[in-house]
Amino acid sequence: MSWGYKILLLYSVFVIGIVYMVFKSSAQNVDLVTPDYYEQELQYQSTIDATNLANALSEKLKCTADEQALTIVFPKEMQDVQKHTSVWLYCIANKKKDIRQEVTTADATVTVPLRPDNKGMYDVKVTWKANGKDYYFEEKLFLQ
Repeated sequence: MSWGYKILLLYSVFVIGIVYMVFKSSAQNVDLVTPDYYEQELQYQSTIDATNLANALSEKLKCTADEQALTIVFPKEMQDVQKHTSVWLYCIANKKKDIRQEVTTADATVTVPLRPDNKGMYDVKVTWKANGKDYYFEEKLFLQ
């Protein structure tokens, strides 16, 4: 084989490699946290205020999980108070494993059922409205 064919073979392998990498990268799944992240970023001050209100409570929310459910226990000030609660288990690795639940209750605990395939790292994001004020709590949780 002459050197001309070797150069042609080298360039052909290079072009095939580039085409393969473009094909594989275009098939990669890229999930955004939210599709309207820019609008939410503009309103982020309300989340900061809600976090400060939640931090001002006598104790933090307690999130515990077992195989069947995630249990969220509210502080003493929030017991026997009517609250509209939104719980979002945000799976960092796979958007399809996210769980959202909304509950209106005066109970001290909120329970979110889990599926057996809900293993992995999650951000637990809890927002609730009580006595006309918004509260926000966020915690990382590893489900086994």
